[in-house]
Amino acid sequence: MTERYHRWYSPNLGLDVEMLVFGDRGYPVILFPTSQGRYFQNKDEGLIESVRWFIDQGLVKIYCPESFDWLTWYNKGVSPADRAKNYAWYDKMLLEEIAPWAMHETGVNKVATAGCSFGGYHAANFAFKHPDKIGHMFSMSGAFDIKMFMDGYYDDNVFYNNPMDYLPGSNQGDLWHMNIILGTSDWDICKEYNFQLSNVLKQKNINHWLDVRKWADHDWPIWKQMFPHYLSTIR
Repeated sequence: MTERYHRWYSPNLGLDVEMLVFGDRGYPVILFPTSQGRYFQNKDEGLIESVRWFIDQGLVKIYCPESFDWLTWYNKGVSPADRAKNYAWYDKMLLEEIAPWAMHETGVNKVATAGCSFGGYHAANFAFKHPDKIGHMFSMSGAFDIKMFMDGYYDDNVFYNNPMDYLPGSNQGDLWHMNIILGTSDWDICKEYNFQLSNVLKQKNINHWLDVRKWADHDWPIWKQMFPHYLSTIR
């Protein structure tokens, strides 16, 4: 399995970005880490190994960037306004730097997004904000309402990075052509967030799969079962 390390200066963030890339061809998948996880977390926890077959067969090429949670929603050292502004710059970095890179390298005109826990938020937010760039979105035990991080503060950067707020009013046509999977489980602490997002999608008649697994916790073992299953739906 090919593994490459990349580091570059992001003009959007004004910081260096680190990323691991697995595979040499196939559908590009941007895979986010969990809350405050690093770019190597999905490798260290075995999630990449769980989909080795797809990588070795050249079906997918997986991009694992930093989440920069320490700079954005989890950064209690700055004002809520700055947390939201920093995330808007992070989203711009994904849109202008990583997504075009992945599409250019693979020759595919859309990418997939995926992530576990808070990585599921990153995956869903980027997909629903930019559906013209996304063919597939796989969230595993995600949560999708970031107002809990805002200490009561609210502005446009919060609204436009909070799927539960902007998605109900979005009419971007590509939303109805995206392969969307919301994975959760009986004992998942984020189960209700998935049902809430599923209800929003249902109200908009957006096709999706709410996958509720039995007898499983919010943890890596169930995510390592979900991820290969979900990758198998890429066509």
